[in-house]
Amino acid sequence: MSRPWIDVVYGTRPEAVKCAPLVAELRRRASAHTTVTVTGQHRQMADEVNASFGITPDVDLDVFRSGASLAETSSAIFGALAHRWAEAAPDAVVVQGDTASAALAAVAAYYAGSRVIHLEAGLRSGDLRSPFPEEGNRRLIAPLASLHLAPTDSAAANLRAEGVAPDDIVVTGNTGIDALHWQRTHPQRFDDPAMEEVVHGWDRLVLVTVHRRESWGGPLARVVAAVAETVTARSDVVAVLPMHPNPRVRREVLAAVGETDRVILCEPLPYAQFGRLLARAHCVVTDSGGVQEEAPALGVPALVVRDTTERGEGVEAGAARLIGTRREVVAAELAALLDDPAAHTRMSRARELYGDGRAAPRAADAIERLLGLARAHSLAG
Repeated sequence: MSRPWIDVVYGTRPEAVKCAPLVAELRRRASAHTTVTVTGQHRQMADEVNASFGITPDVDLDVFRSGASLAETSSAIFGALAHRWAEAAPDAVVVQGDTASAALAAVAAYYAGSRVIHLEAGLRSGDLRSPFPEEGNRRLIAPLASLHLAPTDSAAANLRAEGVAPDDIVVTGNTGIDALHWQRTHPQRFDDPAMEEVVHGWDRLVLVTVHRRESWGGPLARVVAAVAETVTARSDVVAVLPMHPNPRVRREVLAAVGETDRVILCEPLPYAQFGRLLARAHCVVTDSGGVQEEAPALGVPALVVRDTTERGEGVEAGAARLIGTRREVVAAELAALLDDPAAHTRMSRARELYGDGRAAPRAADAIERLLGLARAHSLAG
């Protein structure tokens, strides 16, 4: 009897980071034939993550085109995947999170007759327009999935509230924390010697990551301007802002910050180098979902510059604050973390809110059960 085929599909850097531990675990077990298909949505950044984890994709759809609209990118992803699976469909397709690659792969897999497995299922902000289009993508995947790998109890509760059968939900923890544990055992020096000087030369470093589509056209510029204003007023503080590759994000950041002293704009950092920078940070100002998970695990206070979050565990635990994008509020909240040691201490205790580093084995166990492989794996050791 041939082994079942699992195709893991992703396109962006966050997906690559969170799929890598699961791909490694499935391939280690070898109870199924596991392939990796990348869409090319984040070409260089996803390639770098794959290389870091020793993953060579089996298929590269290479659909991304600079300047393409969301609809054009989605159409290209769907068409390429439909063509890939036209002659033979996988037994199961794993998608991760909330990207266009994940949503369109889920639909294409459903049309092909494959079972859809949703890694990091059940996160909800409660607002279909925020984050956009990620919230909609998650809700689109849920009815199509045969197995929902929820990172937290809260995410599982969201799915049950939407009518997903409890037997189809498994709480695994987040594989992003598995990847973070890996990164901490594989530290990297920065490619840029100037970044080494920044890390060692400043006592207080503010890390800034902003890119969300719903923040384009005003909110993003207000956030980075507030950071620049706050840092400029404190001579012992430096901010580092790795710029997202999207041209529109770059234009808005450059227009708002320019050449402000002690606000360092740099290219996106390789995954392990970014993790090292985050661990070194005094605090982080972010709209990233992954950073909201990583920062509490490292004991780094997170100011979340969004109006909603699908990762409420950090806010509830006091490790993160949801502060919106108003310039005066961002400046005041950042100033409080820089000027009030007690406020910083309250937020800086490391917490396992999103996982313990063993999510990938739990997810692989659940996938094997879905495919009827649990007994074969147990007999294999």
